[in-house]
Amino acid sequence: MKVGLLLLASYLAGSIPSSWLAGRLAGVDLARRGSGNLGGTNVYRVLGWKAAVPVVLVDIGKGFFPAWFFPAWDGHPAAALALAYGLCAIAGHIWPVFTGFRGGKGVATSGGVLLALAPLALVLGALVWTGIVLLTRTVSVASLSAATVIPVIAWLSDAPASTVAFTAALAALVWFTHRENIARLRRGQELAFGSGRSDAASDASEEER
Repeated sequence: MKVGLLLLASYLAGSIPSSWLAGRLAGVDLARRGSGNLGGTNVYRVLGWKAAVPVVLVDIGKGFFPAWFFPAWDGHPAAALALAYGLCAIAGHIWPVFTGFRGGKGVATSGGVLLALAPLALVLGALVWTGIVLLTRTVSVASLSAATVIPVIAWLSDAPASTVAFTAALAALVWFTHRENIARLRRGQELAFGSGRSDAASDASEEER
């Protein structure tokens, strides 16, 4: 019973609509502005870094808190369920109950889970992400690259097999949630980091979605 409640709490924590709330506070519907995605990158694109930084920090916390603290409360002798709590939090961010199951891509929340369970892989993955953003100014390319190398880093650093499998599953999930970005990259239509979008382009993107 306790484990079930903690799994539900992990999902609900992940569902906290930080990006949507930031948009509402600014009087903006982020689902209809920028990329239309309810994630930190779109908050930065539409509202700027002062709004994006707290949103990203909250999204990281949504993954870190359940994976780090809930194992101490579930009555099990070891952190056997930490991965499950983390996955539920990520699922909540991607498919949040509070915004009609339309959320973000799960990158920041996945980063929070990795901060709790595989900090070395996260740090090195973050360096890869930063380097790719600086080189390409395309967040989706950076996220896909970092997600791909993190399981390799976890494996090379002798992380537990369950953690390596978890990071591999996260990589697959990131690729899945970025499938529209991949399609735009192939068409040469992906937005650069910090770029805006005209109303016409936004309307066209809405039609594609």
